Amino acid sequence: KLHSDLDKGVGTVKYTLAGDGAGTVFTIDETTGDIHAIRSLDREEKPFYTLRAQAVDVDTKKPLEPESEFIIKVQDINDNEPKFLDGPYVASVPEMSPVGAYVLQVKATDADDPTYGNSARVVYSILQGQPYFSIDPKTGVIRTALPNMDREVKEQYQVLIQAKDMGGQLGGLAGTTTVNITLTDVNDNPPRFPKSIFHLKVPESSHVGSAIGRIRAVDPDFGKNAEIEYNIVPGDGGNLFDITTDENTQEGVIKLKKPLDFETKKAYTFKVEASNLHLDHRFHSVGPFKDTATVKINVLDMDEPPVFSKPMYTMEVYEDTPVGTIIGAVTAQDLDAGSSSVRYFIDWKNDVDSYFTIDATEGTIATNELLDRESTAQYNFSIIASKVSNPLLTSKVNVIINVLDVNEFPPEISVPYETYVCENAKPGQVIQTVSAADKDLSPAGQRFSFRLSAEASNKPNFTVHDYRNNTAGIETRRNGYSRRQQELYFLPVVIEDSSYPVQSSTNTMTIRVCRCDSDGTILSCNVEAIFLPVGLSTGALIAILLCIVILLVIVVLYVALRRQKKKDTLMTSKEDIRDNVIHYDDEGGGEEDTQAFDIGALRNPKVIEDNKMRRDIKPDSLRFPRQRPPVEDNTDIRDFINQRLQENDGDPAAPPYDSLATYAYEGNGSVAESLSSIDSLTTEADQDYDYLSDWGPRFKILADMFGEEESYNPDKVT
Repeated sequence: KLHSDLDKGVGTVKYTLAGDGAGTVFTIDETTGDIHAIRSLDREEKPFYTLRAQAVDVDTKKPLEPESEFIIKVQDINDNEPKFLDGPYVASVPEMSPVGAYVLQVKATDADDPTYGNSARVVYSILQGQPYFSIDPKTGVIRTALPNMDREVKEQYQVLIQAKDMGGQLGGLAGTTTVNITLTDVNDNPPRFPKSIFHLKVPESSHVGSAIGRIRAVDPDFGKNAEIEYNIVPGDGGNLFDITTDENTQEGVIKLKKPLDFETKKAYTFKVEASNLHLDHRFHSVGPFKDTATVKINVLDMDEPPVFSKPMYTMEVYEDTPVGTIIGAVTAQDLDAGSSSVRYFIDWKNDVDSYFTIDATEGTIATNELLDRESTAQYNFSIIASKVSNPLLTSKVNVIINVLDVNEFPPEISVPYETYVCENAKPGQVIQTVSAADKDLSPAGQRFSFRLSAEASNKPNFTVHDYRNNTAGIETRRNGYSRRQQELYFLPVVIEDSSYPVQSSTNTMTIRVCRCDSDGTILSCNVEAIFLPVGLSTGALIAILLCIVILLVIVVLYVALRRQKKKDTLMTSKEDIRDNVIHYDDEGGGEEDTQAFDIGALRNPKVIEDNKMRRDIKPDSLRFPRQRPPVEDNTDIRDFINQRLQENDGDPAAPPYDSLATYAYEGNGSVAESLSSIDSLTTEADQDYDYLSDWGPRFKILADMFGEEESYNPDKVT
């Protein structure tokens, strides 16, 4: 309520209100000055309001007193319950934890004024989840309340927490939240086999390394605490098997380490131990974290292929052994209970296998062809054995046959030697050291001996010195050699081996005499060098000859090019019948100079041949055969030329410059006339052969012949 000392209660004073909430939340009676709240107030929304009040004269509207400010504070009441802003909660705690182990702390918030009364004083309690967990009423910390809680018994817990204000007193407001607690696993359980004996049946044909069975130990723990390691306890049959852990299923996978054989042993028994990999030292007192079970394996009999007595056979045979000689045998047996018979045959792969045969029943191997160690020293092939009762069951074994050497080849000089001896050689000088080779397989300690043949021992030129280490030296026996007398010497050397039977060969060595300097360095070995003048070496002579050959080639090429050029010029001038413009720098030879352009294509070939005169021989007299009078102007040729001229003048594709067009056209009539015998003279007497005598001495005989016929013709009238 507002009141001014100037207000006498006669209605002359008016009260006004301004500030927070004036007119919306609060209103004032203008006459009495009473302030009223026109709607509900919420301290949590706005805890106080600042207002300004003033007394005004009703008539003059002027303030009677200065404006005064006052604050309206909203008093709190317990109208808000505690709230868990982070709920619901999720927490975990290891299983088997002791009592009082920390799990989680929860917190509730009350919007009421914590400074006024107990409206914001919160107390925590558990409504659901006892007796497993407890909570501190003031702090909200949740702890375990029971010892040895086992995850394998119960893993998930749901705890309902209540927060109540007013210190938990009657009439206080409360809020709740849920806490989901999970027990995490610890390795508190050892692995256990569900049964003490496992029985497995395994075929004897199982491959080494294959899985033949699985066993499993159960561990109720989870994750890495449930990982199990399996081991075979050393004992009966354990060395034939191995066991590993399947990481996905934690099963023990038993694998085969060695082949099984039903005929050898039909059953195996061994123990398998299962243990945890990750142990927890807190639970060592519980006992050993491992378990043991017995595994019994029964081997099943299978129909198996024959088994060879050896994994590989090696045999030996001498070369050139007669065909059909037995050199060895292979043996295979059927170890099954039925014990079937076995058949043998060679696994044919190439033609080399045909050198041997095998007895299908006994398995004996014999030669099928003559063997040559020098061609093939070793044979490698396979023998296949199959059961008669089941031919599809086969086994294979490798057979190696070594061909032993027989001394059949004599030793020879290992390489062809080029032996030289100087003209100024001294007696006893070694000019060549030779060695020998034998195509046969030389045994250990094989020795070769060297000597001269009997016919060469008496000659005083050279000798052979055997060094007794499979080499020998060729030594001179004369004091000097002459190339003029003899350039080449042929020395027969006999080489003999020490094997049985003894083999020997005679090898002829060629020794060339050479010119050497005083130090024994070879200067020349060619016989032509003897006749060369002193001071002119072979290289210089070759250089001179090479220069001469080059000069001759140059001359020949020059002449050939000149002839080719001349020939090309003549061919061009004769073959090119088109118009040519020939430019001469000298005066021509007159009308007779027709070499510039061949106009023979425009003439009658017959007339040209008849009128051709030899220019190399001057005739006795310039008499010519009688000629017919020239044919008068031929209008046919003129018309032809005029027609072609008009065509060229009207041709749009004709060149813009003057050009000469030539036509080899003689017209209808020819100076040569017809060659037909129909138009010939009726008799030979009408012919006049007098002109033959004017053609020179070469036609004299022909003129005499026709002249005689004419003179002896009785019908001729003179």
